[in-house]
Amino acid sequence: MESWKTYQAEAKSMQDRVILVTGAGQGLGATAAVELAKLGATVILLGRNEKKLSRTYDAIESVGGPQPAAVPMDLAKVGEAEITQLGVLIQKEFGRLDGILHCANGFNHLSPLANQKLDEWVDMFRVNVAAPFALNRTLLPLLQAAPDAAVLVLGETHAFEPNAYWGGFSVTKSAQKNWIEITASEWDKFEQLRINLLVPGPIQSPFRLATHPAESKDTLPETGAIMPAIMYWLGPASRGQTGQTVFFNKK
Repeated sequence: MESWKTYQAEAKSMQDRVILVTGAGQGLGATAAVELAKLGATVILLGRNEKKLSRTYDAIESVGGPQPAAVPMDLAKVGEAEITQLGVLIQKEFGRLDGILHCANGFNHLSPLANQKLDEWVDMFRVNVAAPFALNRTLLPLLQAAPDAAVLVLGETHAFEPNAYWGGFSVTKSAQKNWIEITASEWDKFEQLRINLLVPGPIQSPFRLATHPAESKDTLPETGAIMPAIMYWLGPASRGQTGQTVFFNKK
């Protein structure tokens, strides 16, 4: 097993870092946000559901992490003005940004292509590719100013294994790899800045439950199993590694 899969972050290894986590209301995003806070990071929680964000916020406070911030935002509907305002907010309130974890997942439902609608494809593309691109672009000056900054995007197995009924979701997720490799190439002059794609594979999560309801959870790694990998690719140990696509649980 690759060492990054079992990486053990040192206590407070994220001390003084400010990390933006999208899709922070549930699943991998929420779990990662709490884990980052345990390691000392100040986490900016971004998601479309205020109640779910509040639960993650409370979980961070309960483990004694630095006070987080919660920003309700629907990436399927967000525009340039809201993203620009987010950059202004982060600069004003925190004065820095050391990383972004893109966990937001645009998914509608499994169905034949004949039943899928244009608006559904557009919404999924916005959440999975366009909005993350716009966030990176807007927040790039803050990332460039950080002494060590990492952007990590969580991918999806069906981007690499296209199958019937996955339609627009598979197509939009497949675009992540190109976007990340282009970004890494354009960022190669910034030694302290990196971007990578981590594909969790089959793992216990609300998304997996929705798409595979008959599957036994006991056959899958728990959500926490991937946290060492996320901490590796977001933390200082991954410095100098960029533009990579890595698979955690490839079956």
